[in-house]
Amino acid sequence: MEITGRIVKDASTFKVKENREVVNFSIAVNDSYRPKGSTETKKIVTYIDCSYWMSAGLAQWLKKGTLVQLFGRIGMNVYIGNDAQAHGALTFHTSNIKILVFAQADSSTPAPAPKKQQVSDDPDDLPF
Repeated sequence: MEITGRIVKDASTFKVKENREVVNFSIAVNDSYRPKGSTETKKIVTYIDCSYWMSAGLAQWLKKGTLVQLFGRIGMNVYIGNDAQAHGALTFHTSNIKILVFAQADSSTPAPAPKKQQVSDDPDDLPF
């Protein structure tokens, strides 16, 4: 299965066992539809919790706003809550992540200025 969406907050890494780590993140998937008999388009956003078990090092690239294409399968976690009721949550178990657009840099951190090359109009100043 394949889904595409934007990461809604920076990914987090959790150590599960001695040598196992999982990267957890959520994405927002935008969609739209036109109700029958209406000329107005309705926009909806679906939030999907995701987990990635292959490499915890990838978490550094999964920042808020990053557009990702995910491949994997849907899993369901079922549990009995404190209210003695059954609860469930869907999780997308990601097997492959393709980063389509990286998140923009934080505007509060200024980007380093590019180095300027000095150009001389004097032909005797050439390095050869």
